[in-house]
Amino acid sequence: MSLTKQDIDHLNHHFKGIPPEEIISWAVHYGSRPVVTTNFRPYEVAILNAVTEVRSNIPVIWCDTGYNTPNTYNHAEELIERLNLNIKLYVPKQTTAHRDAVMGIPDIDDPRHKLFTEQVKLEPFRRAMSEYQPDVWFTNLRKGQTALRDTLNILSLSESGVLKVSPFYHWSDTRLDAYLSQRGLPNEHKYFDPTKVLENRECGIHT
Repeated sequence: MSLTKQDIDHLNHHFKGIPPEEIISWAVHYGSRPVVTTNFRPYEVAILNAVTEVRSNIPVIWCDTGYNTPNTYNHAEELIERLNLNIKLYVPKQTTAHRDAVMGIPDIDDPRHKLFTEQVKLEPFRRAMSEYQPDVWFTNLRKGQTALRDTLNILSLSESGVLKVSPFYHWSDTRLDAYLSQRGLPNEHKYFDPTKVLENRECGIHT
């Protein structure tokens, strides 16, 4: 049974202030094919920890652009081992070395930047979602990150009708810092996404 906009509005009102684990528990029972996506950016450890505490074997889809910082790759390896993540890795069809030779990382104003984003992020993401066909998609979107994300909520529907669940949507960095500190979880801030460049830009996955 699919949720109506009225259902989602009602649930978002109810879920505001509810612990993330309770929201996640509801969502994994609502759906039959939940996944969580990650890029191991700052504070991603919160959603990964919270979701795997409820469903330990949930598929964790990582679309690795091939351009992460060494710190991000080391952080990813630490979390994969520590949280025993069921990682499903998706990478571009062209190697980073090949792309660097023929294109490099185009400037944000370069017409080729759209092709670059398609190759390193959007195509692998669509491939992953096509293979897993999720009905529930956990993300760590939060209010205040971008103009688009300010229009969303804890629950929202993607264009394809997948229920997108962002349990930490209303949480601030300070509150998340406390969450991580209480659980002794690591964070990593030396992160760079070449498809976005600026923190307040969207790459296209959530549009």
